[in-house]
Amino acid sequence: MTCPDCGAPTLAFAVPEQYRDALPGESDGAEICTRCLVLRPVADPPAEIPDFTAVGDAVPSNGEAAVPFVLMVGLLPSLATNRAEISELLASVERAGTDPLLALDRLADDPSVDAEADLRTRRRQLEQLL
Repeated sequence: MTCPDCGAPTLAFAVPEQYRDALPGESDGAEICTRCLVLRPVADPPAEIPDFTAVGDAVPSNGEAAVPFVLMVGLLPSLATNRAEISELLASVERAGTDPLLALDRLADDPSVDAEADLRTRRRQLEQLL
């Protein structure tokens, strides 16, 4: 599929039950734009975990860290509203063996990413919240 905001390809994925509260709506899947990083719910996601490096090389390569990381990135534009969910997702990424703030820095440096939210500003705000 393509992003209605910027026209870039999107990446759909199933969201494990423990992270579904972070999604808007009642869907069991989501899609993220590979350029603007807008997150949207998806009613019928694919069964397999996709290659999240299509979003950027900074995204963790293992599914246990990639899914919560991508969800967290998608929620960053509404940091104040999603503070609790973002904190839980950050903790999940860390438990899976990835430094989420370092990965966020690397994603901000990726020239193919033009995120809806200013990732550097959001990273500083995340540090203050934690």
